[in-house]
Amino acid sequence: MPIDPELLEILACPRCKGDLEYDEKNDKLICHNCKLAYRIEDGIPIMLVEEAEQIE
Repeated sequence: MPIDPELLEILACPRCKGDLEYDEKNDKLICHNCKLAYRIEDGIPIMLVEEAEQIE
């Protein structure tokens, strides 16, 4: 389920407060500053740093 573009505009990384990019293929929100990926469950972003996945 794609994320609502209006929601994406107001969301920020909880660690650095930076912009997030929607990765449609993996259904995750990506913070390139922190190199973290936040999963989306049933259309709801899980915005907890301790639940985020480290990316390269």
